[in-house]
Amino acid sequence: MKTILYILALSFLPSLTHAQQQPVADTMKVQQLKDIVISGRTPQVERKPDRVVFNVQNSILASGSNVWETLRRAPGVQTNDNGQVTANNKSVTVYMDGKPVQMTGENLAAYLSGLPADNISKIEVMSVPSAKYDAQGGGIVNIITKKSRQQGFNGSAGAAYTQATLPSYMVNGTFNYRQQKLNIYGNYGYTDKQIRRRLDGYAIYETPGAYADWRNSRTLDPVTKSHSYQLGADYNIDTKQVFGFRMTGFNSEKTNTANIATSVYNDHRTVADSLLRTGNYSNGTTSNYSFNVNYKLNLDSAGTSMNIDLDYVPYKNTSDQYVNTISYIPDGSFNRNFDIFTPSSQRIDIWSGKIDLTYKLAGRWDMESGVKYNSISSDNSFLYYDVASKPVYDAGRSNEFRYTENTSAAYTSASRTIGKWSLQGGLRAEYTRITGNSITLNTINKKNYLRLFPTVLVSYKPSDDHVFSLNLDSRIERPGYMQLNPARFYTSPYSFQQGNPALQPAIFTNGELNYTFKENHTLTAGFHRMKGLMSNVTVQDNATRTFYDTQQNLDLIDDYSLQFQTNVSPAKWWEMTVTLWGAFRRQHSMFTDGYFATHNFVTELSTSQSFTLSKKLGIKAELNANYRSPLYQGVLYVYKTSDVSIGFSKSVLKKQGTIKLAFADIFYDNPYRLDIAYAQQRNGTHIKSDTRNVALSFSYKFGKNISPTRKRQTASEEERQRANK
Repeated sequence: MKTILYILALSFLPSLTHAQQQPVADTMKVQQLKDIVISGRTPQVERKPDRVVFNVQNSILASGSNVWETLRRAPGVQTNDNGQVTANNKSVTVYMDGKPVQMTGENLAAYLSGLPADNISKIEVMSVPSAKYDAQGGGIVNIITKKSRQQGFNGSAGAAYTQATLPSYMVNGTFNYRQQKLNIYGNYGYTDKQIRRRLDGYAIYETPGAYADWRNSRTLDPVTKSHSYQLGADYNIDTKQVFGFRMTGFNSEKTNTANIATSVYNDHRTVADSLLRTGNYSNGTTSNYSFNVNYKLNLDSAGTSMNIDLDYVPYKNTSDQYVNTISYIPDGSFNRNFDIFTPSSQRIDIWSGKIDLTYKLAGRWDMESGVKYNSISSDNSFLYYDVASKPVYDAGRSNEFRYTENTSAAYTSASRTIGKWSLQGGLRAEYTRITGNSITLNTINKKNYLRLFPTVLVSYKPSDDHVFSLNLDSRIERPGYMQLNPARFYTSPYSFQQGNPALQPAIFTNGELNYTFKENHTLTAGFHRMKGLMSNVTVQDNATRTFYDTQQNLDLIDDYSLQFQTNVSPAKWWEMTVTLWGAFRRQHSMFTDGYFATHNFVTELSTSQSFTLSKKLGIKAELNANYRSPLYQGVLYVYKTSDVSIGFSKSVLKKQGTIKLAFADIFYDNPYRLDIAYAQQRNGTHIKSDTRNVALSFSYKFGKNISPTRKRQTASEEERQRANK
């Protein structure tokens, strides 16, 4: 913490005297004026009226790592071991090149972990997206890949090795070929990732007649081997028509070995009354594909165009889990009292179609309108076998859950510039029909609802040095399919995870007022309301001494925030970005056994420092640091985290190749720790993953630059991301 505060304090000093200088970074903007070349560098972090942009291609620490690890370096973005992504403590939808990534949770983390960060140009954090985006999520994090710009063939290849407690490595390659009317592009990545995860937890079970303190220590060694790939083509039929096809795929195999030791202390004794040793082994596969056909027609020279997308997305996940527990008592005797086998599978099919139209209204307004329809079906099977002697099927603990969802959507958006004013407004309507059917429990939950989502963006620019903007919008977060599944997934005889089929969608209301000075210094005041936020909750039964995780809608959370961000260049060889964010959080909600209300302040500080150590030798360095304060989410108290990382790079092979060395989380102070001390609930967890590591990478570019592949957002993107959430 002292190190971070010192870095932040150092960052502000140069900003007072060098605010007039232009930012320095690695990406060059070059303009030819006769015999003079004027060049400037894009800062690593840029603030725009409707988003914050993190220029990943300027980051040394990002190189050699994967996209999942790079996400947490974007200003305000947080990730955790469960695959959750938030921005400024709001849930977000992850996009790639303007198209949502159709996975969440651990599958999202595995997918992004298999993509090299060297192929990423920038990450956009949009807290108030426009109406053309799907309404799902409290905000959007858009990952933009690198694109080439001229005719011909080119590609890149790279490899990275990461050493933490256990080693991991990745290899990747990309290509793009454009000749006359045809453009073909693709990429492939393979990742073999091993990590060591340590969890220490406790649960205190107290009743009028008894007291027990259960302390557990877990060691998890998950191994994920994944393949990610993409192949696409665009064909220009004539000057007005383009036809495209794209296929993406992700396949992974995951094994996880967990050893859990639980000591039970009864009646305040200092010596354990018993010891439970649990072995948990699981293995499974995931396959996720997306097939898209696209047609674009330019109708006139005024910019009227129509875009049609059709998608089919099949998803499949299987997992086999073995759990056994042996109980020991002080006299040395033991009892094997829990031995189960629980195979499970999930199959999701998504069919989607959408039509978007861009046109002019009254010759002054730029308009975007569109319609979309998607149909989703999900079939989840969970089987429970007691294998203490021989496999015995337990129908009462097994479950089959089927889910269908059909959504019709329409939107329109208008924008116009009037003198120094820029105006944009939009409205999106979504009508959703949902059926959740637990066949085993013989229960059916149906929901039908229509929601309207307005968006407003107003910008005023009195001069080149000053910009004021106001953003307002409303969004929705629908439950993930697994969040609704009532099946119990056991981790020990006394603990399990269970979905909640009664979950309701959460509604978010956002507002921001921004002031930007000289494009590099921005002050933002924001308001964010989360109504019905879906939050993980732990429930302990003090009488039976069981413990489980489930999902619950929280009543209301209000965040009143203030953020300051600045880009400065104290010297030609030194660039820095500093972001300070703080919020007052007020919340109240019902809980399992009562009502709670809290209020507290939340802060986040971050800085990124880039140094050109030797321009002649092509040697550069980068230092990143951040601090996040404690916060409450419902009754969960999440402790502070901090991170200090440093990296070095050198250009080789006539600047076509780059070698990079990065040290992440040097002080190993980026754990995930939470506690619950509310009514009869007293428990907590402390998780330490392999966030501290060293990575060595090499990348090489070959061929000629080519034109960028066509950006397009397919019709099924929003739905795929909710798989396995």
